[in-house]
Amino acid sequence: MRLLKPFSTPPSSEITPESVYLRRRQILQVSATLAAGLVLPVSTSVAQASTSSASGALAALPSTLNKSYAITDAITPEKDATTYNNFYEFGFEKSEPAENSKNMKTRPWTVSVEGEVAKPQQFDIESLLKLSPMQERIYRLRCVEGWSMVIPWVGYSLSDLLKQVEPTSKAKYVEFITDMQPDAMRGLKSKVLDWPYREGLRLDEAMNPLTLLTFGMYGKVLPNQNGAPVRIIVPWKYGFKSGKSIVKIRLTEREPVSSWMASAPFEYGFYANVNPNVSHPRWSQATERRIGEDGFFARKRETLMFNGYANEVASLYAGMDLKKNF
Repeated sequence: MRLLKPFSTPPSSEITPESVYLRRRQILQVSATLAAGLVLPVSTSVAQASTSSASGALAALPSTLNKSYAITDAITPEKDATTYNNFYEFGFEKSEPAENSKNMKTRPWTVSVEGEVAKPQQFDIESLLKLSPMQERIYRLRCVEGWSMVIPWVGYSLSDLLKQVEPTSKAKYVEFITDMQPDAMRGLKSKVLDWPYREGLRLDEAMNPLTLLTFGMYGKVLPNQNGAPVRIIVPWKYGFKSGKSIVKIRLTEREPVSSWMASAPFEYGFYANVNPNVSHPRWSQATERRIGEDGFFARKRETLMFNGYANEVASLYAGMDLKKNF
């Protein structure tokens, strides 16, 4: 298995965040109540949202800010969030996904939901975009490698989709499977993982309101390197649990084996909850470096249990040994 390379951050001189989001960040920091009333500009309807406009720019994805998730942390500059990525299908260096994902096709796109459900269905991306009202949620994202971001994601609770297919009494877990496009995904030639990429959650984790079926970020549709056209965001878990470019969701009775569990079972467990008290075998998880905060030498911050979402999710793990179930 290839070892991950040391973290590096672009110098602050290269960071050029969009002014509209700097203004929003300042408003959020002053008052979460004020932020609750903000609405993203509606320059195109949800039904019309596509990967890009005629000019090649990412299309707007209108949504309403959900005040319950309007944290006051400074938002990571968009340039950092879209150029510093883990997406091994496009390469192992953090800059490679943005460089190598341009030829990935995101239309047409379908997501099949199957397995232990009463109503298995296949949804095209346009149907998914219209399934539930779009919300913007400002979530922390913590990577197992020790870096973190704060990103305004756009989507709706995954539970809204799962309720459509009616999980049966046998459904205990949810597996997510990423697309494979060999011509566009150069990383598929690597043997670091057994492709396609697979991830999984317990059903109650998947049904938690925080778990986001995600179509956009920063008010626009997802860039390819960030998991277009649809991905999962599970904010209290390490980033690798949030599967990108999903084409299949399967509900199962047995715990699925995720890609990283199969590749390195002593390093990556099924739960992957952010837990500063459990170190990765090769580094501590007690602190993190927030991307965009004054470069590589910025002072690290303490990592929060469940990435700061303990009030919402700690009850899911009552009675569990979180060192054993890592």
